[in-house]
Amino acid sequence: MTPLMLSFVAFIGVTALVGLVAFVLSGPNTKTSDRLDLLTGRKQKDDETTNILKRTAFERDKKSLLEFLTPNLPSLHKIIEQADAHIKPSTLFGIGVVLGVLASSASWMAGVKLYLAPLAGLVMFTIPFAWLLTKRAMRLRKFSGQLSDALELVARALRAGHSLAAGMHVVAEEMPSPIADEFNRVYEEQNLGIPIEDALKGMCERVPNLDLRFFVTSVLIQRQTGGDLAEILDKIGYVIRERFRILGQVKALTAEGRLSGVILIALPFGLFLLMMHIKYDYVEKLWTTDQGIQMSIYALIAQLLGAIIIRKIVNIKV
Repeated sequence: MTPLMLSFVAFIGVTALVGLVAFVLSGPNTKTSDRLDLLTGRKQKDDETTNILKRTAFERDKKSLLEFLTPNLPSLHKIIEQADAHIKPSTLFGIGVVLGVLASSASWMAGVKLYLAPLAGLVMFTIPFAWLLTKRAMRLRKFSGQLSDALELVARALRAGHSLAAGMHVVAEEMPSPIADEFNRVYEEQNLGIPIEDALKGMCERVPNLDLRFFVTSVLIQRQTGGDLAEILDKIGYVIRERFRILGQVKALTAEGRLSGVILIALPFGLFLLMMHIKYDYVEKLWTTDQGIQMSIYALIAQLLGAIIIRKIVNIKV
């Protein structure tokens, strides 16, 4: 027998011996131990609800590689939930890849330089994610506009003698989406046995809105210390309406600056695409010569700094 075969046989034998010892020392069978524990009363069978909660907690604790590498960025699952988009992350990523491949192939077949074709693919790849972020922003903006009316409706329900949960159910029945969906989810969760404090905190995680956090914080404090919750909700609703009124005035006064910023930022890129179509060899020097590459880098840095400065000027916190 060769030394290699001898080493292999020895390895198999040692592995089998270790496995046998571990099996002997591991104790009785798990199923037998479970049956004995049930007979002696030391262990009760887990019902279906407990198993569902365990699986849910395990799935919630799992993190993807992207979430592990970027812990400070919001997860894609949370963004999809906030946007109320019924789509899986894998499906969204697959759509982006397909659009990117099609755009790159179409650019290459149209005669675009081979090293420029991936740029078109990259732009098309970001379209599904841009759609998701736009949908999320529109939903959160609509929720903010409905919150003051919802708080007023809850305050009226409290004055009529209803509980807080019943008031939230009134909002779910009388008001449109998205605020009706979120309040109805809180109502259903507390009906299923979840404390209303936890249900409200979950709504704050799903909807990152500062005014909503004021509402939830006031409810939590009122349930611990007491007080007139209806009056508190009226005051919060008044503050929200005043903030929206001032925000509208600020947007009207800064509209010219925001439009000028968009034009100034988009003009160089639009002119670049136009010159590529009219006279390609004229703009080709921007990436084929050392001086052109330096000019392109400085221009992009200047564009980025200009966009940041304009945003700081027109973005006024209210």
